[in-house]
Amino acid sequence: MKLATLNNGTRDGRLIVVSSNNELYAEPDLVPTMQSALDRWDEVEPRLRKIAEELDNGEREGKKVDVTKLHAPLPRAYEWIDGSAYINHIVLVRKARDAEPPETLETDPLVYQGGSGVLLGATHDIEVPNVEWGCDFEAEIAVILGDTPRGTTAKEAAEHVKLVVILNDVTFRNLIPGELAKSFGFFQSKPATAFCPFAVTPDVLGDAWKDGRLHLPLKSVYNGEVFGEPDAGPEMHFSFFDLIEHVCKTRAFTAGTILGSGTISNEDRSKGSSCLAEKRMIEKIDTGEFKTPFMSPGDTVQIEMKDEEGNNIFGTIDQKVVKA
Repeated sequence: MKLATLNNGTRDGRLIVVSSNNELYAEPDLVPTMQSALDRWDEVEPRLRKIAEELDNGEREGKKVDVTKLHAPLPRAYEWIDGSAYINHIVLVRKARDAEPPETLETDPLVYQGGSGVLLGATHDIEVPNVEWGCDFEAEIAVILGDTPRGTTAKEAAEHVKLVVILNDVTFRNLIPGELAKSFGFFQSKPATAFCPFAVTPDVLGDAWKDGRLHLPLKSVYNGEVFGEPDAGPEMHFSFFDLIEHVCKTRAFTAGTILGSGTISNEDRSKGSSCLAEKRMIEKIDTGEFKTPFMSPGDTVQIEMKDEEGNNIFGTIDQKVVKA
């Protein structure tokens, strides 16, 4: 089942059910918003799924989807937590700022808590007030949780994953070193994150969703050229289930919490990268200098994931950088 949020002029938008081919939608009367659906998931999920089946079978009339009229699936969330589950990415970006990886790199996940009050839709511009801040895109996957108790283990985590999305975790790279030097985490270096048009239930992913990992390539196109298409599955060191266990060690999480994977990254350089910082570091290793600049007004990025049949699962994140 695919769900989305229509921009109807309100802050939280209107929940819609989307056909499996991304072309049609219906507005359910059950609940008004994505958050309200997550709050009552066990009750409304079967009824929403029936609407999706009717759309696909031609038993319900649908309206034409226009992704430019959509919010992020959750236009604002109770919490947006991002992990960093790909070790190759951690090693490369830390080298880029002359920082050593933590000693617990392979045993203790890295997470930070981002801003969740303003989440961007798939076609919203990336606003850059100052190009010297080093604007970068980061292609990732995330899960949206239902109510998840404190102490949830990795073995128990699957039942709490309600939806899956992809995202662009925009970062101002040149603001990171100064922030981390204060030993108090990211803040100014993390502007609003952008999300795909459609959130999907794990069953849509079929066999590609396995053990808390999504085993499909995530494609990034930068200024019209394929920038990277790394496989999201095999090198995800900590699965989403591991990340859930980690964040739930001391507290519970409410329905509507978003948990990210961190930037998708493979050691195989032929797969490309999911952010500019990785490519810059590879350039530095190979040539002794950074060659690729960070993003400037006019640059564009598209991020999408297709299944083995070529179907665009989540729709496409399609953004342009503009001067704020």
